[in-house]
Amino acid sequence: MTTHSLAPTERAGVAVLGTGIMGSAIARNLVAAGLPTTVWDRSAAATAPLAAAGAVAAASASDAIRDAQVVITMLPDAEVVESVMFSGGPPPFAPGAAWAQMGTIGVSATAGLAARLGRVRPDVTFVDAPVSGSKGPAEAGQLLILASGSAAAEPILAPAFAAIGRKTVWLGAAGQGSRMKLVVNSYLSFLIEGVAEALELGHRLGIDPAALDAVLEGGPLDAPLADAKLHKIASGDFTPEFPLEWALKDVDLAIGAADGASLPMLAALSRQWHTAVEAGYGRGDVSAVRLALVDPAPAGS
Repeated sequence: MTTHSLAPTERAGVAVLGTGIMGSAIARNLVAAGLPTTVWDRSAAATAPLAAAGAVAAASASDAIRDAQVVITMLPDAEVVESVMFSGGPPPFAPGAAWAQMGTIGVSATAGLAARLGRVRPDVTFVDAPVSGSKGPAEAGQLLILASGSAAAEPILAPAFAAIGRKTVWLGAAGQGSRMKLVVNSYLSFLIEGVAEALELGHRLGIDPAALDAVLEGGPLDAPLADAKLHKIASGDFTPEFPLEWALKDVDLAIGAADGASLPMLAALSRQWHTAVEAGYGRGDVSAVRLALVDPAPAGS
């Protein structure tokens, strides 16, 4: 991977569409890096703090992207991306712009967006670039960017990607980023459910979570993500960093992309997480799957 510095000659306007947990953190880091940043969200209130931090809040998605050399979409699903980008006809990208689609929307939807853009705006480069990392890494500018698409887009996107990520891995043709993201998030999901169930078993057997943590610390089973979720569960803090409903969406996208392959553990995890979301845990952190093992629903739901 080539490292790019943010030289003034490389700076270009960036538009961020979708300023939820991840999009707002991305926008703040772009502003902090000195990149002119325009933001838009379906909820205008979501862009107000970013405007106060130095971004320009656009009244519409079209206004946001019109003069941007780089457009980042961080929207919840394929239907929303399609609606935001194409509901008014061909999107009014600046000539030669690059569109980095960074939300997790699945393999087939990504291919459909790339094909549609190619038909109506062949001068715009589509880059499939989902990210690995939740709220903390996003805020720290430490996301892992799983990029795929034309190599011509790399220098255009390099300043923005350097501002928001610790590493960008280019994986080939557009669509490979989404494929890798589904595999990575399936692995992540197993780790999180494994921590939750190990803690539940430990509770049943009288094992203190701190003792389990001490046993795992520094050994081959001490995965940083698992350790972070173990601490989060043990502290009872389920403030969303990666909401459970989003994690479940990614699990189901992975199962769908597998085209009928036998994935019994992932299928069982999906059923359990659907139960947890239906019980009311979906907007909490994905680590709230621990609570769903024992409690029928969150307090006050």
